[in-house]
Amino acid sequence: MPSPRTFTALVNPSAGGSAAAARLVPLARLLRDAGAEVVVEYTRGLEHATALARGAAGAGHVVLGVGGDGMVGCVGGALAGTGAVFGIVPAGRGNDFARQLRVPSGPAELAELLLEGEPRPVDAVEANGTPVLGSVYAGVDAVANDNANKSRLLRGQASYYVGALRAMATWRPAAYRITVDGEVLERRGYTVVAANSGYYGFGRRIAPGARVDDGLLDIVVIGDAPRPLFFAVMRELSDGSHVRRPQVEVLRGREVRIELAEPGRTLPYGADGELPGTLPVTARIMPAALRVLAPADPPEDPPGRF
Repeated sequence: MPSPRTFTALVNPSAGGSAAAARLVPLARLLRDAGAEVVVEYTRGLEHATALARGAAGAGHVVLGVGGDGMVGCVGGALAGTGAVFGIVPAGRGNDFARQLRVPSGPAELAELLLEGEPRPVDAVEANGTPVLGSVYAGVDAVANDNANKSRLLRGQASYYVGALRAMATWRPAAYRITVDGEVLERRGYTVVAANSGYYGFGRRIAPGARVDDGLLDIVVIGDAPRPLFFAVMRELSDGSHVRRPQVEVLRGREVRIELAEPGRTLPYGADGELPGTLPVTARIMPAALRVLAPADPPEDPPGRF
C-alpha cells in the first residue's frame, strides 16, 4: 500500500471574503485523519505564492492551491513544466478552472480525490512569458474584471455583472489585430479570448468546445454588434449557445498574439482573473505542462463542443 501523500496547502487568506481559510479546515482534518501530512502556508501575494509553490514541489509535496482562479492560476502556473503534482481546493469567487476539471467542492469528495486520485496531464498557457491556466482575454471583459476585482460590496457573479454594466457604459468597439499561428486577422468588436478552459468570468462558458488536454487554444472573438445584441450574447454565455451567432467567431491554434490596431488607445488584458498588463499579449499553449489531481475526462466530447 503506498504511503500517504504529503501536502502543502497554499492559502490566499483574502479569497472569497476569507472563505479560502474556512474551506481548508474540514478538508485538512480529513486528510490528516487518513494519515497524510498537511502543511499550511498563508500567502502574502502572488510572488510569495510562486516561491512557496516551487519550494514545496522541490521537497516532493503535492501542492494545493486554495482560493479562486487567480490563486489557482498562480500556483499552477508556477508548477507548469516541473513535473510536480498539483491539487485544487476551489474557494474563491469564480473557481472556473476547477469547474472545467470537475473538481468536487465537498470536503469528503475532494479529500478522496486528493488522497487516491491519479495525476492527470493538462495544458497550460504562457501569456507574455508567464504561465497561466484558464484563459487570456482582452476587451470589455477585462475592463469588467477590473471593476469586479475593485468591488467591496458585491461578490461572485453579482460583482461581475455590475462590473460589466459599468464597463459597457463607456465602451466603444476596439480594432484588433489577431495573429493565430502566423495568420493575421483584422477584427473589430468587444473582446478576444484565448481559452484553454471553457469557463471564465464566474461560470460563463465562453469557449464551450475548449479542452485542457488537446494542445490547442480556442480563440473566441465577439465582434461588433448593437448593444442589445451584445447583452443577448452575454446571457447566452451561461450555456455556450452564443457561439452559434454570426457575430461570434471561434478559431483554434497553438499561439495567438492579440494587439490593438488603432494608435493611441490602450486596453488591459486579463489572465485567470488577474490583470497583468495592457495589450499586446502573446499566448502560447504549453501541452501537458501540468500534473493535476482531477477526475478523468469522459470519453466523449464535453457538452457544447461544436
